[in-house]
Amino acid sequence: YRDVMRDFWRGQARPADFAYRFTGSADLYEQDGRRPHASINFITAHDGFTLNDLVSYNGKHNEANLEENRDGTDDNRSWNCGAEGPSDDPAIEALRARQARNLLAVTLLALGAPMLQMGDEMRRTQRGNNNAYCQDNEISWLDWGLLERHGDLHRFVKQLIRYRLNLDVTRLDGTLTLNQLLRHANVRWHGVRLDEPDWSHGSRSLAFTIESLSRTRLFHVILNAYWEPLAFGLPPVPEAAQGGWRRILDTARAAPEDFLDWHEAPGVDAASYLVQPRSVVGLVARLAGYEAERFAG
Repeated sequence: YRDVMRDFWRGQARPADFAYRFTGSADLYEQDGRRPHASINFITAHDGFTLNDLVSYNGKHNEANLEENRDGTDDNRSWNCGAEGPSDDPAIEALRARQARNLLAVTLLALGAPMLQMGDEMRRTQRGNNNAYCQDNEISWLDWGLLERHGDLHRFVKQLIRYRLNLDVTRLDGTLTLNQLLRHANVRWHGVRLDEPDWSHGSRSLAFTIESLSRTRLFHVILNAYWEPLAFGLPPVPEAAQGGWRRILDTARAAPEDFLDWHEAPGVDAASYLVQPRSVVGLVARLAGYEAERFAG
């Protein structure tokens, strides 16, 4: 999961690999009938880069470990967004913040058990050190001042967690296997055109529509890892939908517009949505009284 998600936002992973990992890795876990929680999803852990450093450094900087930078992995699958280490360039900083939101969004919305590293919600840094086991100092300590400095990201993560806790998938019958769950959820994959996903290695975009297990909500998620904006076609919502699509998530927008509650989210009436470069968009439609079989058609 970690490597595929990192590579997708660097434009170096196949959308098909992303789809497998995002939906619980059935290619790995379904053979013996395992359930969704068999997949533990994480982007960063105690070893390796923090989330902030993942989007701020192309390579490790372990000089303080006094091993001539030979320790720690060289396979970081990171991208510094245009400058190595701290930057005063507003464009680079904005891109780093967006990439952090992207990685957190796919982690907390994916099927499976999410795992977050403490401090990633406030962009903790180890100054590019990916092997800080021997550093009992400011390199490895948590600076609580970051909570105020990056309060917008902290809010974003709280919104994601609250939203995930309200998803049907977190309260489903534990007897369902992964493939059974995916069939019940009725996932449809798309590209920039509806029902035409581009699974090729060079593709950097993907979208999907999924129905809640309670048949009361419809979700449409769009991922654009390309460096230019792309217009994605939107599926029509059924007549039973209350108010059509609403945009609750758009990682290209500044806080608090990046994640909104349902009652605050603006409606989307157009047949397409222009998704900004390297961003995630999430739309929701409420389907009171809506029958599941109508969605399949």
